[in-house]
Amino acid sequence: MVFIQFLIIAFALLVISRIILGFKRRKIAFKSLLFWLGLWLAIPIVFLLPQTANYLAKILGFERGADPAIYFSILLIFYLIFRIFVRLEKNENDITAIAREIALKERDKEI
Repeated sequence: MVFIQFLIIAFALLVISRIILGFKRRKIAFKSLLFWLGLWLAIPIVFLLPQTANYLAKILGFERGADPAIYFSILLIFYLIFRIFVRLEKNENDITAIAREIALKERDKEI
């Protein structure tokens, strides 16, 4: 096994352990657990069995095994950025509503 393969697999296993720990501590929902476990379990499989990635790439119509992984990664990153953006906007709206409510209560106390 090449050193970089060892490092990537070790990192993936570390991330998997953190995902499971987060789920046990109830910081990660079950759907998120399944999604992230699936993603991080695929990484060591692809690095241990690169012919798997090549086989899947051929089925999907790509030349190299790395191409679908790169495209999928870019799409996933954009999707996650979108989700973070939506959640951030919701948090900002919630904070605005709470601040408005507190301001109205403070005004009523002064009257």
